[in-house]
Amino acid sequence: MAAHDSLKLLNRASFVLSAPTHHGLPADNGSEVAFAGRSNAGKSSALNALTGQSTLARVSKTPGRTQHLVVFEIDPARRLIDLPGYGFAKVPLAVRNAWGVAMENYFRERQSLRGLVICMDIRRPLTEFDRIMLDFCAARGLDCQILLSKADKLSRGAGLNTLQAVRKALLEGGLTASVQVFSAHAGTGVDEARSWVVARL
Repeated sequence: MAAHDSLKLLNRASFVLSAPTHHGLPADNGSEVAFAGRSNAGKSSALNALTGQSTLARVSKTPGRTQHLVVFEIDPARRLIDLPGYGFAKVPLAVRNAWGVAMENYFRERQSLRGLVICMDIRRPLTEFDRIMLDFCAARGLDCQILLSKADKLSRGAGLNTLQAVRKALLEGGLTASVQVFSAHAGTGVDEARSWVVARL
């Protein structure tokens, strides 16, 4: 699908509901792509950039703002799912633990899940939690795309060095995922990521 057509499709996304667990999600049919990432890694900004909507997902400087599974519907058969941020969010431990259980159940049971986009701050990639998400993908045999976000914070050379380092680490760890440099602010890699998402939908 051409870049323009991919944008046209994702631009239809609109908020439907948010649910604390996968049991509150729409019927488990059709296809959906989920977005995950450490709190404040740029996940909401990525969603907004890919859909061409500046306010679809709430962008906050406070880590842990997304505390539910948030559903954006493109059409009755296709959805984007914004998963709760993980890591060092400024929320109670019990809430963070509940997030972990909700995500594990979602990955294990959700049959309409076709792919996962993991946003990693290019300055701090492959955290322990990122690796757990990659393990979830491996267990399901799920396609995974890593966005090394906030690439505008580094020089082009430093960004490419990080890209190569992450690819090497994945290979050494036996983990399968495609990786790209990404910046919602500068538009770097947006078309590539958009095409990946649309292909899974």
